[in-house]
Amino acid sequence: MDSASPLACLLVGQPTLRHNIKLGMLAALDQRIAIRYNMPPMTAEETPSYLAHHLALAGRSDTLFSDDAIKLIHDTSRGYPRAVNNLAVQALLSAYSDSKSIVDEASARAAIAEVTEE
Repeated sequence: MDSASPLACLLVGQPTLRHNIKLGMLAALDQRIAIRYNMPPMTAEETPSYLAHHLALAGRSDTLFSDDAIKLIHDTSRGYPRAVNNLAVQALLSAYSDSKSIVDEASARAAIAEVTEE
């Protein structure tokens, strides 16, 4: 990579990508990265909006998650979108399997147990 070969590349990844690029054998790549951005986790106020947005995209505008369930999902996921998604989907499945019309705290706890089980 030099001035004669104009290559632009966008690297997107988990926090471990940044750590791996800092390794000595990737020093040349690390030196060529012009802009870096770290997306912080969602706040407790952003998580309900995030879930509502995704539910709206799926065609649901009614309440599917209780406030307690959302708080538990947010606390367990630490606000990271992928973890919120995984827990929310599992909580929806748990509520459905128990014939519940809303994801309550018990469904969220069951989802957490399922996702964190080894």
